[in-house]
Amino acid sequence: MAAPEGPDVTADTPLAPLTTLRVGGPAARLVTVETTDDLVDAVREVDEADEPLLVLGGGSNLVISDDGFPGTVVLVRTDGVHVESADSCGGASVRIEAGAVWDDIVARSIDEGWAGIEALSGIPGSTGATPIQNVGAYGQEVAQTIAQVRVWDRVDAQVRTFANIDCHFTYRHSVFKGTRLSDGGPRYIVLEVVYQLELADLSRPIGYADLARQLDVAVGDRVPLADAREAVLAQRRARGMVLDEFDRDTWSCGSFFTNPILTVGEFEELTRRVHTVLGEGVDPPRFADPHGNVKTSAAWLIDRAGFGKGYAVLDSANPPASLSTKHTLAVTNRGTASAADIVELARHVRDGVEERFGVRLVNEPVLVGVEL
Repeated sequence: MAAPEGPDVTADTPLAPLTTLRVGGPAARLVTVETTDDLVDAVREVDEADEPLLVLGGGSNLVISDDGFPGTVVLVRTDGVHVESADSCGGASVRIEAGAVWDDIVARSIDEGWAGIEALSGIPGSTGATPIQNVGAYGQEVAQTIAQVRVWDRVDAQVRTFANIDCHFTYRHSVFKGTRLSDGGPRYIVLEVVYQLELADLSRPIGYADLARQLDVAVGDRVPLADAREAVLAQRRARGMVLDEFDRDTWSCGSFFTNPILTVGEFEELTRRVHTVLGEGVDPPRFADPHGNVKTSAAWLIDRAGFGKGYAVLDSANPPASLSTKHTLAVTNRGTASAADIVELARHVRDGVEERFGVRLVNEPVLVGVEL
């Protein structure tokens, strides 16, 4: 038997094709890994050499500088899926390697009768990214089904396993996103994620009103898993949120800004400003937050601040970057955008919302070599 090949290493590799936004200059060095051991070894080698490191999975949540990345980019292409147990009592415990394509995992869950992640259909990127962002959509988030996350700890130079409670999941946040090194890079590199899913033919209770209306059921009802997936995919396609080579609205990072979470006092001040700007009869959206705060809608604020669908900084028939024509939360590459174009538009929108309503939007994608 031939010995397994090691990681593939290339120099000056363009990074734009490896991201869903399709911007970014070259990596000084690109290392492609296909096993977890090679992933650990590659990260350890870069750290021991004290070089800059960027770990890249599906590239769906990155804005990379036009200058590229001056160090080593580790491209994670591990994709193993291991069913550790499956029974009616405990459900399915599934260990998934970080590089596995997330939507492939969701599609398999439908086929296998694993309930709990069906509302997360169509989300681009890799499985390793899901706990970092606490990925969520349509009433589900991965914090509800993640049992463990196995990581490489770059500070202690060892493999660690985090139970769900130790991940400190909150809205679009986790300990993996929040714990950074002095250079801004992540302390923890996700190796594997263990999901604990229900064995069922029906979805988890539908928790999103638009999805329930599409399915013609009440919020809280359950539907066949395949029906839930198809309804979610239809919702996402209508918003330009399912990757499509020929649809420039999908050349994006998905939602560029997170929904603001405000204190009660901050929300009351926002309401006063909205009434001043838009009139007494207009109120900003208000959603409950488990910590007693108030969540409002970034998309609503963007639209009411004057940045509608398709908005572009440049007054041109063919701007390089614009807001999606389907969804004001997505900053899109119309085919010729640079990272500078993307950041300029995002900054313009963020500052415009803050000027009009006093709320500073926070970017969801990771910015590499660029700043808002």
